[in-house]
Formats: sequence, C-alpha cells, structure tokens
Amino acid sequence: MVKITLKIDGMMCGMCESHINDSLRKSFMVKKVTSSHSKGRTEIIAESPIDEEQLKRVISETGYTFVHAQTEPYEKKGFHLFGKRGNKNV
Repeated sequence: MVKITLKIDGMMCGMCESHINDSLRKSFMVKKVTSSHSKGRTEIIAESPIDEEQLKRVISETGYTFVHAQTEPYEKKGFHLFGKRGNKNV
C-alpha cells in the first residue's frame, strides 16, 4: 500500500474537495481519498503507486492546478489490545 500526497491549488471550499475526490475515485483504484481546501492537499491511499502524469491530467481536467505529488509506503495503523509493547499490564 502507498500514501500519495498531492499539493493542489485552487480548492476554495468543501465542494471543491468533493469534486477532486470524486474525480480521483472514478479515475483510479483507490482505497481512500481525502482532500483539504484549507491545506491545499489531497491524500490518497492505494494498493500501488499511481503515475504522476495521470494524476496531473485528472486534476487539470477538474479545473484545479496540480503542483506536485509525493508517494511513500503506507502501513495501516492497527488496534493493539495490550498497548504498544504487547504487555497485558499496560
């Protein structure tokens, strides 16, 4: 799994966030996508990396400006019944 963080200019409200999220869900196989207009950022969780040029094309088609993308490994944070160390006395 990977986490892809996009820097996007032009989002002004919650509807802008929804527009970006819907476009990405329709164009790519993603597990999760969230956007923040106040931060100018979209985060995507996917099984495998997505080509940056394809991301740029989809974002541009929505009318927003793709600035850059950063991809990093993603590991889901799980629930630990006994704390971080696995100790029952925690």
